[in-house]
Amino acid sequence: MMRNFITTRDWSRSELQDILDYALTLKAQPFQPLLKNKSIAMLFFNPSLRTKTSFEIGISELSGTAVILQPGKDAWSIEFKDKQVMDGEPEEHVKEVAEVLSSYCDCIAIRAFPKFIDWELDRTDHVIKSFAKYSSVPVVNMETIEHPCQELAHLLTLQEHFGTLEGKEYLLTWTYHPKPLNTAVANSSLLIASKFGMNVTLLCPSESYHLDKRYLDAANENCSNESASFNISYDIAEAYAGKQIVYAKSWGSLENYGDASKQSKQNNQYKNFIVDEQKMGLTNSAVFSHCLPLRRNVKATDGVMDSDYCLAVAEAANRKHVQKSILSKIL
Repeated sequence: MMRNFITTRDWSRSELQDILDYALTLKAQPFQPLLKNKSIAMLFFNPSLRTKTSFEIGISELSGTAVILQPGKDAWSIEFKDKQVMDGEPEEHVKEVAEVLSSYCDCIAIRAFPKFIDWELDRTDHVIKSFAKYSSVPVVNMETIEHPCQELAHLLTLQEHFGTLEGKEYLLTWTYHPKPLNTAVANSSLLIASKFGMNVTLLCPSESYHLDKRYLDAANENCSNESASFNISYDIAEAYAGKQIVYAKSWGSLENYGDASKQSKQNNQYKNFIVDEQKMGLTNSAVFSHCLPLRRNVKATDGVMDSDYCLAVAEAANRKHVQKSILSKIL
């Protein structure tokens, strides 16, 4: 049965743990012919450093072939709405794109950020779901409104550091950035931390920075199922106190979604949310991580990034291993 990897909500905790366990096997023995004679089409609608590099090298280490495409640049621009008179910029419809790529390749991977115009549209994740609708091969999410590959790299890194994560005190903190950014990593952070039995705290500057209700509801439900707790805080000192894991991410408020100028002005009020040594000193000797890229001394200080407790680079390295495991499992 064909299976996509678009969101971890579609995968059980035991299935995800199986991916993580196999990632460790591939980390120890990286060169395997598991994707021999297999090809993966990778469509990048947005820039990438870690995702593109880790996928391409990982596929090569498994003896597969990666084909990298940038629609609108080195490939034709694509229309996603149905029943359109296509007399504008897009040259072809996703239906033909997905069907043609399915005839060439064994998997299609998509990186497509939201457009930051209308959250009610963006939250449908229509780009990757359109590919899933018309593709006859598995579709993998390389970041849309969620970032499931980053989720698993994050969790693998924490498991390598702590072992079991049951009952660990986990903080997802908003942190300052001059621009409004995608909520994908923050959404994924809530999904994975709550699914694996940690006590999760979400720290926001105000209610306007709450993540989409579906992710708050999922965190509540997952924590309840795992006999853990989920809460939202607006108090920096209270939120950091006693935490064992601090994960930081910047995102724009959904309240001002689509208005970059208003969002930037709103963000500028909260530069004090930077992760610094003083805040980390409030924790229970916590580790710190971030998905990268990170603006030093804006999101987190040099002291935090260069500390022994910073796992950000280790997490980025684990992207390759979990992605190889994902592709091996679904192909």
